[in-house]
Amino acid sequence: MEKHHSEYLQAIAASGHTIYTTIEVGHPEYWIPVQHLEALLNEAMTGKSLAGLALRTRSKVVKTSVCEALGYPAPTSFKKMQPRFFGQQLDVYVQKSLNLQIWNEELSPTRRYAIIQVFEDDIVGKVRVVNGQQLAILDRTGTITKKYQAGLELGLDHYELVAPVDTPALQPHTMAGLKPGLRTSPVEEPRSGELLPIADIFARLKPLVGQHFIDPGMDQERNRGAALHNMVCQALGYATYGDTGQFPDIKHQLLELKLQTSPTIDLGLVEPSSQEYLDVQALGLTQPRHCDTRYAIFCGRTDGRTVTLTHLFVTTGAMFFTRFRKFGGKTINGKIQIPLPRDFFA
Repeated sequence: MEKHHSEYLQAIAASGHTIYTTIEVGHPEYWIPVQHLEALLNEAMTGKSLAGLALRTRSKVVKTSVCEALGYPAPTSFKKMQPRFFGQQLDVYVQKSLNLQIWNEELSPTRRYAIIQVFEDDIVGKVRVVNGQQLAILDRTGTITKKYQAGLELGLDHYELVAPVDTPALQPHTMAGLKPGLRTSPVEEPRSGELLPIADIFARLKPLVGQHFIDPGMDQERNRGAALHNMVCQALGYATYGDTGQFPDIKHQLLELKLQTSPTIDLGLVEPSSQEYLDVQALGLTQPRHCDTRYAIFCGRTDGRTVTLTHLFVTTGAMFFTRFRKFGGKTINGKIQIPLPRDFFA
């Protein structure tokens, strides 16, 4: 059963931890998942006035409010470190405009970014919490150059199970033949014993090849992806569709989806074979890593009106580059500017 966000606040308040206390990613009591971080911050900060405060004072007031919202004692002075809220791998940005600026550091797929909307009258609107991978996807300016890509070459088969079994770390937590409960959301935290084996995922998704959906247009990648996401949720047996934009797409199954109408697979900041921990709750004593994630890559053909799914590849992150050619990534310096979409805080 999913925790209420207030339970994390209470646990941290009782722990004696500070914002600098190291917390293992996915710790069941003290690591606050993104959706709960967002709920706590909105509950505490929406409607708060920052009127009349100098920039430095405003910064301290905001950081103090974040501490209180999460159950931490506020330090007398905040250390200059990255990220500022080290224990939760969290940075905070106050935005009066939709031009997000990040100075002198790279985006990290495991870093969380609390972006606080402030209206012209200096009243806090909404708080969004996203990870570095999501911010990289939003970048349309090319200022983020550390993005991973891979080349896709089709073979003779329309279906390929690249990794026939899950990684050893994930195998003890899978169960063949499972069907999600009627109230289970595809974006819930994964739980031990509720993960389908990768071979089952492959078998359930194979019938989607040959199916089609209305093409919203070349400039509507998000809507194309949503259409595929909905089809995959149904194929896996979920009664409802869910999408938070977080990595991986179907969190409950640790499954990332890709729809390819071109031979270049955009991976953003996530290198599939990486052994960095995923921002999800632990499976018993196992903290899933990026390389444990399962990938379902669909190829599609469009005539401008409909997209037809033509091929399916299913693999683990660990085996990803045994099938797809890695292009690599470069290093960034200086300032990153990311224009946030108009509906970012909607």
